[in-house]
Amino acid sequence: MDLKGIRKEYSSKKLEINEVDKNPIAQFKLWLKEALESQVNEPNAMHLATVGTDGKPSGRVVLLKGVEEGFDFFTNYQSQKSKELEHTPYASLTFFWPELERQVRVEGHVEKISKEESEAYFLSRPIESQIGAWSSPQSEEIPDREYLERIKREMEIKFSKEPLEKPDHWGGFRLYPHRLEFWQGRPGRLHDRILFSKNTDGAWKIGRLAP
Repeated sequence: MDLKGIRKEYSSKKLEINEVDKNPIAQFKLWLKEALESQVNEPNAMHLATVGTDGKPSGRVVLLKGVEEGFDFFTNYQSQKSKELEHTPYASLTFFWPELERQVRVEGHVEKISKEESEAYFLSRPIESQIGAWSSPQSEEIPDREYLERIKREMEIKFSKEPLEKPDHWGGFRLYPHRLEFWQGRPGRLHDRILFSKNTDGAWKIGRLAP
């Protein structure tokens, strides 16, 4: 397996400071729209990095479910990621769209979204996903697959007799960004990197980074 020999030349697009939107979330939404229109595989998939209570990093891929004031995602509040965010409410996100030779990195502080927003999204999910939120003790060690299947069957019976509502232990988080970096692949590894960083007055500073 020759990993050193794997190399791709990037040359499809460029990124200039005078061409980006002065609002980084608006710029992100523009790129996300292009990813959707280009039928990029899993365009809303993002790597979420958190910090454990031991100070060590932890990462996983989750799905972006909204972007207005910040970046929204949903999970079990008893999961590892949720416990880490409760201890250290800061995180980073990374989006990678290889078909467009683009990457976006986001850093910021994280807060739970309102119960009403979480309920609205929960009720919009497929029934199987709603049942799954009740069935999985996320991040806990379980004996086998049958354990999950058994709980799922029990939940299906339970909610065939009563309304299916959002569990208290499930909901959304919103990452409010203070840094966003837009990366566009360029020839010779001289990539374009445009960084937005928020000043203490809330204004965005825009700069170019060396690749």
